[in-house]
Amino acid sequence: MNNKPIYVTKPSLAPLDEYVEILEGVWERGILTHNGPLVQKFEEDLCTKLSLPNFVASSSGTIAIQMAIKALALSGEIITTPFTWIATISAIKTEGCTPIFCDIDPETLNIDPGKLEALITNKTVAIMPVHVFGNSCDVESIEAIAKQHNLKVIYDGAHAVGSTYNDRSILEHGDITAISLHATKLLNTAEGGGCFTRDAVLHEKMRRIRFFGHNEKKDDIVEDGFNGKMTEIHAALGIANLKYYDEVLLSRQVRYKQYRDVLTNISGIRFQKIVYGKPNYSFFPIILDSEEVLLRVQKALNDQVIYPRRYFYPSVNKFEHIVEYQPCPISEDISIRVLCLPLYWKITDDDIRRIIEIINRELSK
Repeated sequence: MNNKPIYVTKPSLAPLDEYVEILEGVWERGILTHNGPLVQKFEEDLCTKLSLPNFVASSSGTIAIQMAIKALALSGEIITTPFTWIATISAIKTEGCTPIFCDIDPETLNIDPGKLEALITNKTVAIMPVHVFGNSCDVESIEAIAKQHNLKVIYDGAHAVGSTYNDRSILEHGDITAISLHATKLLNTAEGGGCFTRDAVLHEKMRRIRFFGHNEKKDDIVEDGFNGKMTEIHAALGIANLKYYDEVLLSRQVRYKQYRDVLTNISGIRFQKIVYGKPNYSFFPIILDSEEVLLRVQKALNDQVIYPRRYFYPSVNKFEHIVEYQPCPISEDISIRVLCLPLYWKITDDDIRRIIEIINRELSK
């Protein structure tokens, strides 16, 4: 038995000496925060890499969603998915809005556009879909509905850096797309996030919001803001890691295909359906026949110190201490049967083969 633990993910990290070299400049300048030169460089470099016009870096993905809601001055109901991380809901609530849950498509695991219009009321102000596991939403249908009903669209693109639609970054869609740069993401700054928008006015507004609402001269408060700034330390890591972005993306694609090619031949497993564009292969979710089967597979892997994760469990509409329960039967069903297998930059072929063998052995019983 191999005693080295294999976790669902590991951070993609540039060599330490390359990171330290960038940090030396931080020490020399003595600037650690307040929109320092490395934050500005990281924002510019990421826009260049993704061919997008405007990015505002923030301290986390959750803060990024809050920043987007605040920039759009939303007050009312925001329709979102129940198949997501609690941060999506926390950000909506923190900004004084009410989450309304739209159930998901059982194949793509993304919000089902066909169910959106039935949930729109005179209190609805926006739609907040999630590109789940980096799988692009049906952006054309969502945005057509939003336009028809004069609603804003904020995409939670926490998983979606590197995902494309029509050969362009999926992050260009909506009024604003919020991303996460958390350690678990394909591109990370340890903790961090930010917002993309094509709207230059919104871009400047979000820059003010993340710094307490200060104007450019820092001599007046002109927005209702907060402290959402990314530090130079985090931006330095983002700059170092961005150098390896293409290598990390390709590696994940190869490992994803390695899983898929073999697991496709094992009965009792189905996969998230990719319909729109190309994902970034950030996660490898499998959907099993029942929760009982999932728990058996999970235990068999855990017994070999392999730790997949139940993303997203439970369906967030069931967190009744946080939200009033709204039935979403598809999300509730999928959430008890989906398991994300280990997938990260330097996971080995042998590790993946061993994981597949354990799953096959358990499902063959």
